[in-house]
Amino acid sequence: MNKPENIIKGKSFAFAIRVVKLSTYLIESKKEFVLSKQFLRSGTAIGALVREAQNAESHKDFIHKLAISQKECDESIYWLELPTATDYLNQKEFESLNSDALELLKMIRSAIITSKKKL
Repeated sequence: MNKPENIIKGKSFAFAIRVVKLSTYLIESKKEFVLSKQFLRSGTAIGALVREAQNAESHKDFIHKLAISQKECDESIYWLELPTATDYLNQKEFESLNSDALELLKMIRSAIITSKKKL
């Protein structure tokens, strides 16, 4: 059976791939450079922090790394909302990525809550 963090690891990596592709699209097709870079940074940081959490030095460090990943995920949602509100993305493009981000955010939050209960 997959551990929750392994599911999060896979979903965060898949999300990062979508983030890279969207960032590339915004830069190449829409000539938008600032918002896309912010989204690229926060959207790819989620999975990197999940990976860091897997190699945590302690249970508290594990929770801390996931908490930072949670913040990056929430920030990514912001950087996804902004280009939608400014017409760089249409509603369909937004909804697809936003639903993935919200699912990932819920999974990370759940893992943090479960881990805190084990302390």
